[in-house]
Amino acid sequence: MPPSPASPPALFGLSPQRLGLLLAFLSATGFATKAVFVKLAYRHGVDAVTLLTLRLGFALALIGAWRLVRQLRGAVAPVAPVSRGDLGLLLVLGLLGYYLASLFDFIGLVTVSASIERLVLYLYPTLTVLLSALFFRTPVTRRMIGALLLTYAGIAVVIGPGLAGAHADVVGLLWIVASTVAYALYLTFSSGVIKRIGAMRFTEAALTVSGAAMLIQYLLTRPLAPLFSQPWPVYGYALITALVATVLPIWMMAAAMARIGAGRAAIAGSIGPVITIVLSLGILDESLGPLQWLGVAVVMGGVSLVGKR
Repeated sequence: MPPSPASPPALFGLSPQRLGLLLAFLSATGFATKAVFVKLAYRHGVDAVTLLTLRLGFALALIGAWRLVRQLRGAVAPVAPVSRGDLGLLLVLGLLGYYLASLFDFIGLVTVSASIERLVLYLYPTLTVLLSALFFRTPVTRRMIGALLLTYAGIAVVIGPGLAGAHADVVGLLWIVASTVAYALYLTFSSGVIKRIGAMRFTEAALTVSGAAMLIQYLLTRPLAPLFSQPWPVYGYALITALVATVLPIWMMAAAMARIGAGRAAIAGSIGPVITIVLSLGILDESLGPLQWLGVAVVMGGVSLVGKR
């Protein structure tokens, strides 16, 4: 079936569907590195709010620099004004996706290992499917119900030994769960806005909202000086996280959702936890026991069920 006239065009010889899947995989790969860089930065004594403020500040600087380059090259074409309804949605989605979800995640990572954090966040594809069913009447099949049971059982198997071995605590896990719910809500409601205003425009607006909210929180709760007195590695990790695990993945996920929808884009990101686990084992010296690896396989199997028709 050919794409509708409103569908994004094919690039690099790929159909919009295949390009959307590729972008979703690449986005998941970028997001998967975030927890590792955050844990490395924490080794230098930075707190969660300061690190997140630096990350979003660098992200806004990168977006501003890219927009300036496009303007100098004459590549920024005139665009139609955004409707009031979409402006309201952009405000809410920016707060959900890259302010609240990121803030909750960074706080949780103080006490939760990177591998377990990524596995809990791995529930977002299933939650996105359920929320789409709730708000947009998308059917929930028996296969999806089975996938739900598998994913939650797998998470229970993975985090149980982690709690006993001090790789995570209950409060930290609750912060990660809250982050997962916020991100699933963001994915569920952003697809329509992206199709109306475009992926790049949406990315710039959502990050601007989240960055402004984070800066306001920082200024209201702590002195400005710590932002400029961190060890140099903290700034390096914040910059890398802003580029590799924020700006590029957000744009690629937005472009993917414009082509294949929120549910399929979320499911295509199933490779993310595997990448995070491999990186955390090699870089952070974290470890998972045999039972936890079984839990990893169960979780991945559950989410793969959601992706099947």
